[in-house]
Amino acid sequence: MTSYCSRWGEDTARTLRKLLPAPGPGAGSRHTRRAGWQRSPVAPRCTGGAGAAMLPVLPDGDERELESSEEGGGTGEERRPERHGCTYHGLYGYRRSAQQGAAGGDGSAGGAVAHTPSTEDFSLSLLDTNLPAEAETELRNFIAKRLTKGALFEGMGNVASVGLSIPEGKVGCYYCRFQQESLLEMATLESDINAPEYVVCFLGGSEKGLELFRLELDKYIQNLKINLDLEQKSLETCVSPYLRSWFEDAICPIQRVMQLFQDKLASLLHAALSYTPVEVKNADERTEKDISRFLAAASLQGLVQEGTMTSLCIAMTEEQHKSMVIDCSGPQPQLHNAGSNRFCEDWMQAFVNGAEGANPFLFRQILENFKLKAIQDINNLKRFIRQAEMNHYALFKCYLFLKNCGSGDILLKIVKVEHAEMPEARNVVTVLEEFMRETSVA
Repeated sequence: MTSYCSRWGEDTARTLRKLLPAPGPGAGSRHTRRAGWQRSPVAPRCTGGAGAAMLPVLPDGDERELESSEEGGGTGEERRPERHGCTYHGLYGYRRSAQQGAAGGDGSAGGAVAHTPSTEDFSLSLLDTNLPAEAETELRNFIAKRLTKGALFEGMGNVASVGLSIPEGKVGCYYCRFQQESLLEMATLESDINAPEYVVCFLGGSEKGLELFRLELDKYIQNLKINLDLEQKSLETCVSPYLRSWFEDAICPIQRVMQLFQDKLASLLHAALSYTPVEVKNADERTEKDISRFLAAASLQGLVQEGTMTSLCIAMTEEQHKSMVIDCSGPQPQLHNAGSNRFCEDWMQAFVNGAEGANPFLFRQILENFKLKAIQDINNLKRFIRQAEMNHYALFKCYLFLKNCGSGDILLKIVKVEHAEMPEARNVVTVLEEFMRETSVA
């Protein structure tokens, strides 16, 4: 096997050297267009076919903004970014009836009713809100209907669109039922299902816009469960300010990072995509958290095999000279040991094009499309590598793809980690690395 792989590597290297001069100066781009490998600062929306579910649907009101970003132009009148208006919140105390609690506690059939209560089985008491009285009543009715249907599970947030008597009319609503962490543990020990519970609602933007941030809002509620005391004495001093700042703390970090880094955002995208270690110096607590959240949101965590990401993190951490340092001591962050590539620069331009509307939902949508386009490129390269194990011309296609996709440096590292235990594929990657180095030097 060793001699075969060595002979295969020599043969493919000779073949690739013969193929390289043939295309000429402009042939690479023509071949790229023919194969459908266009680069675009914003990934296209799928409207049908087998891959229709791969790319997320754009938030309501954001599609026009994103399309103008794709074209790289458009006047302010043509863009018409979504107006988010005010943001609202509501916090309710939620108690089930004592009769229901007793039935559930002794294990009788009444325990099953706890999952689908009737309107007489629970009560909602308002603890805190910034909604007008009429709109608050409408929101309470909306939550009561969800509780009646058994559609609220402890600690799991939901997103829906609600129409309220507010200037915005119809808004997105994130709602979640939860218990304080200490009370939840106590209720488990005592089997007391009648322990006080709460329902929190965050309203603003659109339903599809809030859906993009559902995981961030779940974490926001988790912090509320763990760190805050929902007693009346701390409601005004701790809980209300925390609820009022939900939009700034959970939705706006990506927008703030984009506004801070501007044309240096490409280096941050590159670090997130390649899992390069990042060290932040001389930054305030909020800025440091914003950068950390941006890197987490822009990484491929959860989209690429966990073992691959772990190995890639270890490899990048061991290369200490690759660590990127962000110095926030001045008005603009200074980057040291920063990397970038054409792929990240194109997507940075998509962020810049969308900055005029100052729409945090749009920025998150662009970031999701950025990650999905990276995953598509990784899958394409892996498919070409499988073909190249038996076909010399497929090796040439791998090389052309890496040269034209704009992120060949990162893709090669990812597939090298994934194919470390596959001799034939590893030889393909080794030959590609060699020729990518040769052409970059040339």
